[in-house]
This record gives sequence, C-alpha cells and structure tokens, in this order.
Amino acid sequence: MSLINTTVQPFKTTAFLNGKFIDVSDESLKGKWSVLIFMPAAFTFNCPTEVEDAADNYAEFQKLGAEVYIVTTDTHFSHKVWHETSPAVGKAKFPLVGDPTHTLTNAFGVHIAEEGLALRGTFIINPEGQIKTAEVHSNEIARDVKETLRKLKAAQYTAAHPGEVCPAKWNEGAKTIAPSLDLVGKI
Repeated sequence: MSLINTTVQPFKTTAFLNGKFIDVSDESLKGKWSVLIFMPAAFTFNCPTEVEDAADNYAEFQKLGAEVYIVTTDTHFSHKVWHETSPAVGKAKFPLVGDPTHTLTNAFGVHIAEEGLALRGTFIINPEGQIKTAEVHSNEIARDVKETLRKLKAAQYTAAHPGEVCPAKWNEGAKTIAPSLDLVGKI
C-alpha cells in the first residue's frame, strides 16, 4: 500500500539538536512542511555525506518553511557523539532523530528487519501531516538533496495552486499544466 496522501502515524521519540535532546512526534510535523530523511545508521561511510548535503542546503529548506529530520535506528545518544565527532555531521542544525524501537522505520516502510537498519528513504510531509512524496532505494546509493528541494517546491506549488500539476523536470518559475480533456493526446 502506498503511503502517498496518508497521514503520518502517531509516534514519539528523541532527537539531538544543537547540543540538546528534544522530543519529536507526529505533532512536531504539523503546521509546517517537513522532510524526513532516513539513513541506515550513524557512523557509516555514506550517511555523513548525505547529512552534510542536507546541512549545506538547510538555509534553503528554512526559506521554504520546511524542517529537515535525519532519522536512523540509532539512539539520540549516538547522534550526539556522531555530531561531535564527524565534521560532516557536525554541520547539522536540524534534528538527528533516534528510532531505536523502529517505530518510524516500520511506519514509513523502510525497515530492514534482518539488519535492524533503515533503507534510504526521503519523505516530504505537508503541514497537515500528509505524506506528499516518497522515495526509497538501496543503501549503496546516496541522494542529492537538491532533488528533494525541487520536489518540496513542486509540492508547495501544487498545494497553493489546486488544479495545476508540475510536469517532468519542473523547477520553480517554470510553466505548469492545468489538466483538461482538451490536452489529452496533445502533449
């Protein structure tokens, strides 16, 4: 079953953020756009490159009114040490969310039961708590957060402009399409 347009299931966990432990729950996601970026685990080889990519683009997410959450199956304690010891992860100014109970990884369909880890999954959630995009792939392939930003902008645009859709390779400022019977077979 697809998660698209479903509401995030209730959860409550702890994250490391700017030197403190904070609570993060499904309620934390409401009222603003949220981007959940699942990674296999802290202290791996590829994951810090993705945290750094998100950190380098965090100002753009904030400008769009979105919060970024990095989620692994580790604890918030691990995330504290990861943040303190990895120069790449140390750039993160967004929550590093612990999911040691696998509640989130199971709810979002990215849990690898045999390993106790997560697949690389990216989910954009609207202010009402509904999942608008989902991307999940194998762990050896890291992501490019600029594509996540493009998808976030498209989701925000279509939310603000009902009746319009964003075509392939759409970027902010480009033309959109207003679907109609007259367009069928003409594009």
